[in-house]
Amino acid sequence: MADTGNTATIAFGTSGFTANFQMIGGTEQERPSIPDSHLGTTTRDTFIPGDLFDPGEFESEYQFDPDDQPPISGAAETVTVTFPVPAGQSNGATLAGTGFVTKWKSADLRNNELMVATVTVKWDGKTGPTWTDAS
Repeated sequence: MADTGNTATIAFGTSGFTANFQMIGGTEQERPSIPDSHLGTTTRDTFIPGDLFDPGEFESEYQFDPDDQPPISGAAETVTVTFPVPAGQSNGATLAGTGFVTKWKSADLRNNELMVATVTVKWDGKTGPTWTDAS
């Protein structure tokens, strides 16, 4: 069922970093394809799936507060993205695992514009990320 992102949240378990998030980017996971073509292969290259996949990362935008920066130098911590609660449910789905901040950009300062910063979180792959269905 389609929904909007309104009421979605991010929780940083150890650092406790919090902000008014305006956008929580989607996680893109990637599995390598390994070429297995050989001299007898004809017509097109052939591939087999890799054994391991990259758990990915996501970028988010939030209302910048110069007194509260994300944990750019912090250790990996539990990061939980909670999705909006679907109609008829009590809890939204979650995506949770251990991750760390790899990139942070403070806000551009302009007249008549809200200060918005960006933060990138990399899933470390040691714990998750794991999806939990809404309930």
